[in-house]
Amino acid sequence: MFISALLTSAGINIAVCVVLLSLYSILRKQPGNIGVYFGRKLIQEHLKRTDPFWFERFVPSPRWIATAWSTSEDEILAIGGLDAVAFLRLLVFSIRIFSVAAIICTFLVLPLNYYGQQMIHKQIPSESLDVFTITNVQEGSKWLWVHCLALYIISFAACILLYFEYKSLARMRLAQIAKDPANPSHFAKAPPNSSHFGEAASPNPSHFTVLVRSIPWLPGKTYSDTVTDFFTNYYASSYLSHQMVYRSGTVQKLMSDAEKVYKGISHFASASIDLSCQPSFVRCGLCGGTAHSFKMLSRNESIIIEENKPGLAHLDSTRSREECAAALVFFKTRYAAFVVSKVLQSSNPMIWVTDLAPEPQDVYWSNLCIPYRQLWIRKILTLLATTVFMFLFLVPVTLVQGLSQLDKLQQTFGFLKGLLETRYVRQLVTGYLPSVILMLFLYSVPPLMMLFSAMEGSISRSARKKSACIKVLYFTIWNVFFVNVFSGSVISQIHVITSVKDIPTQLAKAVPQQATFFITYVLTSGWASICTEIVQPFGLLCNIFYKFKQQTRNIHHPDCALSFPYHTEVPRVLLFGLLGFTSAILEPLILPFLLVYFFIAYIVYRNQFLNVYFAKYETGGQYWPIVHNATIFSLVLAQIIALGVFGLKKSTVASGFTIPLVILTLLFNEYCRKRFSPIFKNFTAQDLIEMDRRDEQSGVMEEFHEQLNTKYCQFSLSDEIAKVEESTHSTKSHSLDEDKEVRQGLGYPTLGSLNLNGMQQVVTWLSMLSFHERRSQHQTPK
Repeated sequence: MFISALLTSAGINIAVCVVLLSLYSILRKQPGNIGVYFGRKLIQEHLKRTDPFWFERFVPSPRWIATAWSTSEDEILAIGGLDAVAFLRLLVFSIRIFSVAAIICTFLVLPLNYYGQQMIHKQIPSESLDVFTITNVQEGSKWLWVHCLALYIISFAACILLYFEYKSLARMRLAQIAKDPANPSHFAKAPPNSSHFGEAASPNPSHFTVLVRSIPWLPGKTYSDTVTDFFTNYYASSYLSHQMVYRSGTVQKLMSDAEKVYKGISHFASASIDLSCQPSFVRCGLCGGTAHSFKMLSRNESIIIEENKPGLAHLDSTRSREECAAALVFFKTRYAAFVVSKVLQSSNPMIWVTDLAPEPQDVYWSNLCIPYRQLWIRKILTLLATTVFMFLFLVPVTLVQGLSQLDKLQQTFGFLKGLLETRYVRQLVTGYLPSVILMLFLYSVPPLMMLFSAMEGSISRSARKKSACIKVLYFTIWNVFFVNVFSGSVISQIHVITSVKDIPTQLAKAVPQQATFFITYVLTSGWASICTEIVQPFGLLCNIFYKFKQQTRNIHHPDCALSFPYHTEVPRVLLFGLLGFTSAILEPLILPFLLVYFFIAYIVYRNQFLNVYFAKYETGGQYWPIVHNATIFSLVLAQIIALGVFGLKKSTVASGFTIPLVILTLLFNEYCRKRFSPIFKNFTAQDLIEMDRRDEQSGVMEEFHEQLNTKYCQFSLSDEIAKVEESTHSTKSHSLDEDKEVRQGLGYPTLGSLNLNGMQQVVTWLSMLSFHERRSQHQTPK
């Protein structure tokens, strides 16, 4: 590729970025787009929609950049949680390390590459990019020690920055878990409705809750009775209560149908049907709430109801079939729950499996009923499916690489020879199209990896997204880096994979040749995609669709807000870091383009955290160990490639000094793994005991015990039903009778005593109520 082709690609992407950023600064001011660009503020800060007309609405302005830049890290922590801070720290780390690399490589490495051989240089636009790479340096050159020195500086700077970032985030995670009053600045600026940090004084229910799976089946007992007997026998002093997990597929569909009927009669409802769950220690079966508003029937009343309603007969006999072999068990202290979650409960490790429960809004309920014995099979199958998909993806990647090799393309497709010899077409095909096509193919990867992660059986939504993040990272590193490096036929790629001993040599030969493709990939998949992220084209299309259909969305509801796609953005940033480390001394021209990407990403993502993405759940910074390990892998890979290059260039001094660098980097990684990694996997007994003592002394613990059963709600209707119930009024007596039947149908205290036929009858009664009320409203008065 020539410099002119690179400039063509850069010009196209700069124009795209300018247009998209200008378009965003205009679209964000339009009142009709407030749900697209201010979703988080609508939910957490109750932003009001205004429709004034002023000329500034249609003029681009950079005010949003200043707002995003001036926001403090404490505000980001309060808004987006520790995961948002960790992601932004990744961008800050990338800016710092590649600034160091750009300075070192631009002033030391780049001139040596350019003048590495005695040759007559052309004008810069007509120069090939190969003259700026290490391939232009003569074999046995005494100046290769400069490349080795630059590699040492970059590696040491990266390790130092990684250490301080890991240490800082570990401290922040401990402060988040403990909600330490000594560090109130981390939580003081939390929005009033923030689900993560707005209730610093309230204990986290997940710290007291243990998820128990693979509960053994005992004849003559329900799973609930088995759980009660087990924990009262072995944990009598610390056991509080438990909540069973129910099969949610059909039941949840019926609940959704009932919700739709409620919405349909919102304007015709006749009487209030109280479905709220008020805090109390007696649980209702639907959500762990109380039976305050449910009618608790005696045995005689239940028999009468069952005789009058055949659809509700034989309820108790179906209870064991509705319960799953899983339960949420509540304990009196955090320390007791943590010990139970880590201790082996039985001599058979496949039963009574315990884990700390996720936060209530993070529980992935549909996976809790998966039999524990199936999980290892599911993981193997998803691993095989992911591997097969990775190899199938070789086909589009190979086709993309054909576009960057015009000689082979002209030989294969002779009829394109005349067209490809045109100057501008040649620049467009080699400098722009390959990275664009590859980026379009890669858009299909994250949704599929999320599906694979869900099939694995993750118990929380954050764990599912974290697992998808790792899969997408492996996939992108393999297909974007290694497959493109070993470009050619599929047979030659498999030959390289099987010849493990030749991989360093093959990498040393191939990476410098593919550095030009990686530059164009940074321009297209980096610059253009980050500007597309801020415009939110999918959200705009949905907004236009709802307006066209004359439908309204409850944009103030958390379910309508977007959560940050860590499973796509973290692998993307780490991939660019890999390209930067491996190409720093081989092709320094990539570093300025990477720095521009990281600066734009830093501003754009801060703006998105402030305005768009709503933190429904988080991992507590557990993405940072993934970042650390991926960065160490990138460093070691860059050092191995440099070692191979120095060997090919016959520089024994540079090769000899590179081997200790690899060893030192691996030792540093092992130290960080021992020092910081356990903090992101476990809680400390010291912190848990101190929090328990503090809450007991302040009197918070007893009050929290009474409300703990209401925290986890498996089945719940939306807030819209509550609004409907508040706005209802009294009407005719036959409607009141039907309402009484509904109240009796829902009056059973637990889900175990409410079978699916009963749920279906509830939906049928509500439908009849809607029909009668609509008919009465349309009757002509006599």
